[in-house]
Amino acid sequence: MNYQAFTSLALKLIGVIFILSSLLDYITLAVPLNWENPQWQIGLVTSIVDRGVVPLVGMGFILVGYWIDSLVDTSPLKKSGFDLRLPVFILSAVLGLVFLLMVPLHLNNLNLAKTNALEQIQQGAGQGAQQIQAFLTQVDSLSKNPQRLTGQLQTLNQAIETGQVQGQQLNAQQLEAARQQRDQLQGLRELAKNPAEYKKRTDELKKQLETQLVTRRKQAEDQAKTQALKQSLRIGLSSLMLAIVYFVIGVFGLRISMSGPKMAPRQKAPKR
Repeated sequence: MNYQAFTSLALKLIGVIFILSSLLDYITLAVPLNWENPQWQIGLVTSIVDRGVVPLVGMGFILVGYWIDSLVDTSPLKKSGFDLRLPVFILSAVLGLVFLLMVPLHLNNLNLAKTNALEQIQQGAGQGAQQIQAFLTQVDSLSKNPQRLTGQLQTLNQAIETGQVQGQQLNAQQLEAARQQRDQLQGLRELAKNPAEYKKRTDELKKQLETQLVTRRKQAEDQAKTQALKQSLRIGLSSLMLAIVYFVIGVFGLRISMSGPKMAPRQKAPKR
């Protein structure tokens, strides 16, 4: 075996390993099957497209190996033995179809995922609005119940002075939180004596909390839309380009294989 033949054989073996390992990788990625879950489909398509170049590299090695064979042996006659080019071209055409079908599938799943994310954001915003209303209702209830407010202030003052709550020692962070809560309750008690100022401050607090809630919701919605757009562009365009490359290799390779090498007609020997 000369150097050219060894190089050709090595390239073919490397190409076969690339293709088989990538196909095995695709199978393991798909197990266990969960076709009803759009998130599973998104993850599967993303993983397959990210590894889509590996079979292409293997096919390139195999075709280069046969090209080296053609340089070594210039005979137009087809060699005996199994030819890897025909199954490579068939696999290439099949992969081209698979990657082409992945484009609309992935875009549809991303749209569903974006819709679900936006719905969850809306639900979270509704829960946040309910929490704001509950907080304001609690503040209003305390302001209208001086005895309860005074009792909570006494409890906080005792906890701050002793550094303990129900026999448990408070750390520095908990003490600071207790001081802030005491200051807030004291301010609330002073505001309760002036109804007009109290209403003004509670309206300002409500507006501030609602503005923060709207800002967080808008940021979450923008992030969900941007993520869906980035995924659709990256995976969608990559899958489309892979489909084109595999189709070109598969279709044109099959045409060449089906046509087959033509033998040159033998010239008749001149009669003597």
